[in-house]
Amino acid sequence: MKIGIRKEDKNEWERRVPLTPEHVRQLVDDGVEVTVEPSPTRAFADEEYKAAGARLGPIDDSQVLFAVKEIPERLLASNRTYIYFAHVIKGQAYNMPMLGKILDLGATLIDYEKVVDDKGRRLIFFGRHAGLAGMLDSLWAFGKRLEAEGKTNPLATIRMAHSYANLDEAKASVSEAGKKLAEDGFDQDLAPVVVGFAGYGNVSQGAQEILDLLPHEEIAPADLPSVLNRKDTKKVFKVVFKEEHMARPKDKEKKFVLQQYYEHPELFRGIFARHVPYLTLLVNCIYWTPDYPRLVSRDLLHGLFGAGHKARLKVIGDISIDIEGAIECSLKSTDPGNPVYVYLPDEDRIEDGVNGHGPVVMAVDNLPCELPVESSTSFGDALLPFVKDIASADYTKTFDELPLPQAIKKAVIAHKGKLTPDYEYLYKHLQKQGIAVKGGAS
Repeated sequence: MKIGIRKEDKNEWERRVPLTPEHVRQLVDDGVEVTVEPSPTRAFADEEYKAAGARLGPIDDSQVLFAVKEIPERLLASNRTYIYFAHVIKGQAYNMPMLGKILDLGATLIDYEKVVDDKGRRLIFFGRHAGLAGMLDSLWAFGKRLEAEGKTNPLATIRMAHSYANLDEAKASVSEAGKKLAEDGFDQDLAPVVVGFAGYGNVSQGAQEILDLLPHEEIAPADLPSVLNRKDTKKVFKVVFKEEHMARPKDKEKKFVLQQYYEHPELFRGIFARHVPYLTLLVNCIYWTPDYPRLVSRDLLHGLFGAGHKARLKVIGDISIDIEGAIECSLKSTDPGNPVYVYLPDEDRIEDGVNGHGPVVMAVDNLPCELPVESSTSFGDALLPFVKDIASADYTKTFDELPLPQAIKKAVIAHKGKLTPDYEYLYKHLQKQGIAVKGGAS
């Protein structure tokens, strides 16, 4: 049983690991040989891995390789098994060449995103930490926007997530800002400050965990029109939107049924636009594909901000970030070095920073990397129980015979040069990109 852990080098901010030194120590004690590719930027030092029993050096001879982000095409090799966030299941065009290369090489690809239980719930994820970091960055952006507008800013001391030594320090900072808010409040013309969360899963729960450190009151979506009469400047109002607040059946005679929405989103129309005019800050935490209605369209923003109209919406924290997706004005993703831009509805363009007549968009696409120690520890805790089975499996067998736990087997995208049955739909996305591959089910 041998595995390799690749260094992360997608960008300068990526310091996460799939398995920490403590996880490696447990694996080594359990008979797994671990080779760790040295890295000068990883959140955990090379020496910590060495002390845990890992070998430091090239991972070329490891048949099973663990990473966090995608592995570049040039580094892929034949007959290997790769486990990472592949970002291919939506047919993402930018990663189809990588998928095509894996098929050509006869390699196996396992995608963390599809490791789920029998109810479809993800088992290995960074979602909560994306929410934690995304809310910190969104509050920072809100404070910067208020500062740019010359408004009283009790959130001025909140920084971006990556600037804190750890999550505890970040939470303490938000709590201190909360005390300032309770004492000084926002400007009267800003009140009430309403923060809306689209979604209620792991990402949303992480984001709410940060917001709840501020003085707040939770309201229901139905209360939004009446809350505008409450000019309380010394707290924020929190509202969480579920699917039934985002869409309605096109047939007015039918009631909203959640499972039907998941299975046949084309039968539904978006209604989220009715909520947006009441929000000061919108935090997007939903999983979205083009089959589902948008939350915020360009047309909606043009109506709210066009021709110099003043709108309440100051910031959109697009934690889920799909380019021109649920939030249509999210025209690009960002990184922690340049995290925000303003969408200018009158000109249908974006401008970096927080100034401009339109909402500030926070669109950092790898938010958990801003809390690398905590997010890696949590992720590795979830991954660890599967590692020995992944390491010991015989990948020369056919997919049907592949001896993997069912949760992991569901996440095998490609095996021995073919897409597995659940992912054969990706052939059409490969063809759309002009990538020729051998067809047929595994």
